[in-house]
Formats: sequence, C-alpha cells, structure tokens
Amino acid sequence: MKESPDSTQAQEDLHRPPVSETRGGPGTGRMTNVGVPMERSKDFGTTSRRLMLRMSQESVLVLLVLVLAVTSVTLVVLGPRILGHATDVVFDGLLRRNGVNKIDFSKLHNILWLALLLYVSSFCLAYLQSYIMSGVVQRTMYQLRQDVEAKLHRLPLSYIDKNSRGDLLSRVTNDIDNIAQSLQQSLSGLLTSLLTIVGVIVMMFLISPILALIAMLMVPSSLITMKQIASRSKKRFIAQWMHTGKLNGLVEEAFTGHAIVKAFGRQGEVEDRFAAINEELHDASFGAQFMSGAIQPAMMFIGNLNYVAIAVVGGVRVASGSLGLGDIQAFIQYSRLFTAPLTQTASMMNVLQSGIASAERVFELLDAQEQSPDVESHIGDGLVTGRVEFVNVGFSYSKETPLIEDLSLVAEPGTTVAIVGPTGAGKTTLVNLLMRFYELDSGCITLDGHDIAKMPRRDLRSNIGMVLQDTWLFGGTIRENIAYGNPGASEDQIMAVAKATYVDRFVHSLPDGYDTILSDEGGSVSAGEKQLLTIARAFLADPTILILDEATSSVDTRTEVLIQKAMSALRSKRTSFVIAHRLSTIRDADVILMMEKGRIVEQGSHEVLLARKGPYYELYQSQFLAPAEEIM
Repeated sequence: MKESPDSTQAQEDLHRPPVSETRGGPGTGRMTNVGVPMERSKDFGTTSRRLMLRMSQESVLVLLVLVLAVTSVTLVVLGPRILGHATDVVFDGLLRRNGVNKIDFSKLHNILWLALLLYVSSFCLAYLQSYIMSGVVQRTMYQLRQDVEAKLHRLPLSYIDKNSRGDLLSRVTNDIDNIAQSLQQSLSGLLTSLLTIVGVIVMMFLISPILALIAMLMVPSSLITMKQIASRSKKRFIAQWMHTGKLNGLVEEAFTGHAIVKAFGRQGEVEDRFAAINEELHDASFGAQFMSGAIQPAMMFIGNLNYVAIAVVGGVRVASGSLGLGDIQAFIQYSRLFTAPLTQTASMMNVLQSGIASAERVFELLDAQEQSPDVESHIGDGLVTGRVEFVNVGFSYSKETPLIEDLSLVAEPGTTVAIVGPTGAGKTTLVNLLMRFYELDSGCITLDGHDIAKMPRRDLRSNIGMVLQDTWLFGGTIRENIAYGNPGASEDQIMAVAKATYVDRFVHSLPDGYDTILSDEGGSVSAGEKQLLTIARAFLADPTILILDEATSSVDTRTEVLIQKAMSALRSKRTSFVIAHRLSTIRDADVILMMEKGRIVEQGSHEVLLARKGPYYELYQSQFLAPAEEIM
C-alpha cells in the first residue's frame, strides 16, 4: 500500500508552479454588526442562485417555510390594529355614555383574548418556521460537504500543489460552516423582516396616508446615516483584522519555534513585537467598535424624531376628530415596529454577503478541473510481474519550465533501480508519473506491456507500495497504522512485519504497546520511529512494485543498516525504485540512474559508474572523499 498523495511533498521545487496566495487574508475577516464591512462576493446573483438551486431538493419545505413566515408576520402585523380597537372600547366607555363611565368589558376581553391568540399563534408558527429552516440548511450543507469530499478525491495532485493547503482546508471547513451559519441567520430573518416591512407599510397607509408618509421619511435618512457610519468604520475594521492577522502570525511563529526562540535568547524581542502589534490592534479595535456602535444610537435618534413628528401630527388629527385614539396608538406601534426590521435587514444582508462569498470559494473548488476519468480495462489479478518501461516520456510542471524530455528506461521484474542526482533533477517526478499522480505530456509508461494511462488508477496503485521521506500517520493505534497497508492482515502478519522492520523493538517501551494512540503528527514517537512505521506499512502491503523515496532519511545509522537488510529481503522478487541522496544506501542496486535536469546522464552499476569517472563519480567524491580531505 502506498502513502497518501498528499504526502508527496518532495517535489522538485524549482520546477513546480508557484503556489497561489490564500484568498481572504487578515483584511477580510467576517464581522456581524450592522454596517460593518464583511467579506464580499464577486458575483452575488449567480452564486446565490446556485446556492438556492442546491436547496431546491427541499423545495416543498422551503415553500412551507414561506407560508409559515407570511402567516406569522400577518398575525404580528394585525396585533397593533386589534389592540387599537381595545383602546377605542375603553375610550368610548369613558367618554361616550352620556357622562356615565361604562366600559364594555365583555367586548374588551374578547379583543384582548384575540390579540393574545394572534401573538401566541405567531410565536408557534415562527418557531416551526425556524425549526424547518434549520433542517433545510443543515441537510443542504451535509450534501455540500459530501460533494466537496468526493471532489477532493477526484482532484489531481497538481491542483493540491498549486494551491495553499491552508486555503483548501479553509474552504472545506471554515467556508462551509460560514455558509451554514449565514443561511441559518439570514434567510429566516431576512424573509421575516422584509415581510414585516411590507405588512407594516400597508397597515400604516390604511390607518393614515399622511402619517404613513411622515414615517416613510425616516427610511432615506436611516440609510444615509448607516452608509456614512459604515464607510467611516470600514477602514478601522480592515486595520483591526490586519493587525489581528499579524498578531496571530507572530503567536503561531513564536509557538512553533518556541525552542529556537529560547535557544537564541530572543524572548525579549518577541515580547516587544507582540506588545507593539497588540497596541496597534487595541487602537484599531477601539475605533472600529466605537464607530460601529454608533449606528444603533443614531438609528434610535432618528426613530425618536420620527416618533415625535407622528405624535404631534397624530394628536392634532385626533383632536380634530379625523382620527381615532386607537388608530393613533396602533400607528405609533407600527412606527416602532417599522424601525427594527430596517436595521435587521441591513444586518442580515451583511451576513448573507459573507455567506455568499464563502459559497463562491467552495464552488470554485467544486468547479476545479478534475483528473482524467479512469477506463474500465484492467490487467488482471495476479498477472503483474513488475516490468516497468518509460518510453520517450516528456513532462513539466509548467510549460515555461521543461523538466523531463524524451526519457526512456526499462526496469525488469525483481530488479532494484536507484535514482540519484541533485535537487530538482526530476527524481521524485519519475515515481509520481509512475503512480499517475501526474499525467504525461508525451510518451508513455507501461507495466507488463500495458499503458498505465489506460489502466484504472486503483488497479495500478494496488500493485505499488510507497515509503516517502515525509512520513504520514493518522490518529489511531500503532497497530492500526501498520494495518493501513493491508486492512485484512492477521495479528500474526502484523507482528511479523513489525519485527522485520524493527518496530517491535521500540513499541514495547511504550506504555500501551501496539495499542498506543498516535496523533496525526505521531506525537508520542520520534521521527525515525515514524519512518519505521511507514516502512512496516509498506512491508505489510506486499506490493509488486516498491518505491522508496529517501525512506531511511530519519533513522540513525545503526538502524539504517538493519532496515537496509530488511528492505533487501522486501525487494527480493519485486521491482524497486529507490531515490536516495546518501549513495551508501544504493551500492547494491542493480541499476543506478544518474539524473540531471530531467535527463538520465548515466546508468549502470555502482562499480561501473565509478569506473567511468563521470557525474556519478563526482557526486560520490563530494560525499565521501571531500569530507575526509577537510578533516585531514
């Protein structure tokens, strides 16, 4: 069994395309206050329609949510009008009974019970609406996560290499979570607020068109005020998140390099830098929070001015008899009810913008070009002998920088092919092409005469085992990590492999032995011990073709000698490709390929290449003789 493609980081950096910068840096942090700048989408309309299309599978429930929202808002909007009738009943009872105070309490009770019924019914409908909407959003996000997970497995390794790993993780986790939260917070709230605004406007015009026009004057003034404050706070919030990013970067850097900082005595410098950035963050945050906090008082001030105008004009109309006391009471309630949805709508639009921006990033991932689809043909079970041939192979990570051109070689079954050369020569690229992590630009690679480009990747890789320089362990027990190479292996097979690779030697020193839980970073074992575990994993897979990419780089010299013996046994009757910088590890290889700039400049056995005194001889001299001369 081979390593995960994500662990093939030993690429030739000189030839790899530049990694794209992570979008949404410190200056694009998301915020939740009204008027606060949040991450904006590039194409709000297209992305929102695409997101809504994903929710179309829940169209019946979405329609039900709409019906519940309309009904709930209608009941809430009718409430002040009904309470106005109750006021009229009291007013009429006190003033219009020939001087005798007589209130119709029976009618008053009926009106009050009706109002209570309306508000209770509205609450129940709103609760049901929120419950159904939560289910719709979470099921949609569940399917979106499923699609993203499936997409990641269909992406070529070149896409992973061209994009920041942190950015990809952010799209899969943070962005999807932000979409869910944004939709959850904004859709129901936005729908309810808009319906409330429409309903309140209708009721205000039914009561008094003149007072309604006065109330409507607050809309443009409120929008202008929010825009002015938001524009002033935007720069301060950008500065806040920029300084937050700097502070987080400094803390992460100091934490991960804690030992180095202490070793060089730079704690004081780190503390001074932290204090300076923290001071800048304090000043920026204070200004940003103060400005954004000014929105609510400003809106209340405008609302109070509007209230005074309505009260004065309404009082005059009540005194003239053109408007009832209950009507003016209901209108004042509507004017108050009109302010809150306006503020909430502005806030929800900000939240929705942030969610749509995250949706764009997720959809970009879903729209990324996938690796070429597999064909249905296969080479048959148990028929692979391990003959590998590269025929006029051409490949480059970018068209501007050629790497491998017209390369041909043959690895016979059971032979060990060692690949050496300077950094960037194309060594790891060869095995990545054999694994079909990348597709060829020209030529072909065959396995037992079958073009691997016409083989399903699963069939191809099931015959290949990889041990890479960059080890990878998952969160689980040591036993489970070894069995990753062959999930169906018996306990006896696992123990035999552990002893053969000298894993058994250090496992017994651990408190829980083979049941010791490892983190994804293998925290309880050393780098060399992690390397032994990955070698044991490859042993257990029992592959036809073995790829060893600096497989013993993290182990000590004594253990390396033992591992070399074990790997010699493992390589018997298998085709092996060994990438090594330490030439002492590949002296016994059947064929050594000396690569430079994507070409094989020499090939032959260790003795033959030394006798030629070419590039391999010079490399050998630099490793063994030059250090000896310096010591002398």
